[in-house]
Amino acid sequence: MIMTVSASATGTYQEPSKFVHDVFSGDVPKVSKLWVKKDLKDKIHEILGHDINVLRIKYWRKDTRTAWILEEIGKEKPITAGIVINDSRIESVNVLIFRESRGWEVRYPFFTDQFSDATLEENNQLDRHIDGISGATLSVKAMEKMARLALLLHKQSEMLIK
Repeated sequence: MIMTVSASATGTYQEPSKFVHDVFSGDVPKVSKLWVKKDLKDKIHEILGHDINVLRIKYWRKDTRTAWILEEIGKEKPITAGIVINDSRIESVNVLIFRESRGWEVRYPFFTDQFSDATLEENNQLDRHIDGISGATLSVKAMEKMARLALLLHKQSEMLIK
């Protein structure tokens, strides 16, 4: 007898509100909003390859540290990630909600740890190569785009407080 098992790793790994709570050790700062004006909209389009169709993006800031909850399509469905930027460097990348049927390996530290301390170069590319995962190419690309976007948004938010 041959049995097949369909393993699905879709689901919520961490509620977005719990992510923000944990990032700031329970002392969650007031939510801030970054308005998406034309110049920023163009830069976002350059990174994602499409518009995000929102007027503002929520984030949380305490000193030089920001937390972003972003979504990007992997193959067909959105991946929700929580990304923490500290002093213009990626502190952590976490997959919060994964909805695709494949590519779920992007949630593991062997993958997400590659983003630690990454920065954004002048051309809005990461300062390092991120190794892919066989069979998860589109999920990997989505995670890279969100990391680049979080760094860009952090940079934009820094300009608001100067």
